[in-house]
Amino acid sequence: MEGKLRKRREEEIQRASRVIFESESGQAAAPQINGTLRRFALRVPDCISACTGIVIFGKRIRSLVFTTDVAIIRNVNADAVFAVYPYTPQPIITQALIMAAEIPIFTGVGGGLTQGKRVVNLATYAEMQGASGVVVNAPTSNRVVHDLHEAVDIPIIVTAVNADGAEERIRAGAAILNVAAGSQTPAVVAKLRGQFPDLPLIATGGQTDDSIRETIRAGANAVVWTPPTNAEMFHGVMEAYRAGKGHPD
Repeated sequence: MEGKLRKRREEEIQRASRVIFESESGQAAAPQINGTLRRFALRVPDCISACTGIVIFGKRIRSLVFTTDVAIIRNVNADAVFAVYPYTPQPIITQALIMAAEIPIFTGVGGGLTQGKRVVNLATYAEMQGASGVVVNAPTSNRVVHDLHEAVDIPIIVTAVNADGAEERIRAGAAILNVAAGSQTPAVVAKLRGQFPDLPLIATGGQTDDSIRETIRAGANAVVWTPPTNAEMFHGVMEAYRAGKGHPD
């Protein structure tokens, strides 16, 4: 069983989400070009660059911004968008995000409130719209994960709130696990990494650089980062305006 599982994982990794380990220290000296108007933008924490990333369709993904806000998506330097929201998934939302984004979109297709064949239909449509991967929530059954694997040719990302049942998820067709276990995220990542050394893992990074580093040390290949809201960003801008100052850099 272990041999078959390992072979299956190798095929999945080669097909959709192969993890590549290599040194990229030379990138630190890369020249940078920033426009005058777009220099005021969101930047993911630099510490995320320490993770290996996951190569999906030839593009390395280290940072995923957790948002469905088009304005944020257009003004952030994340490698991809993690577009998961607490409502029933709607294709028009996926379409709007893909049209607006300059980076890959990994979109939620249900698994909590939305179940069964509807999840498969949403995933199939999302692939046709141009999504780079689909995300299902923790309550999603392994049967639905299997049906998704049979229906789409983009990575299936299954959210995990603990390490239980991971082998069954992989066997059903999960290409990537997204660990969202709150304060226990690093511990869950470490446990999964110990069980599955080559399994692509995405994980929430928490609120601080230290928590992000802890998650990466535990074995996360990519980190989901929650940006400040537009209201929070506007607070600093309006404070400057009220003080008679220009737009802050």
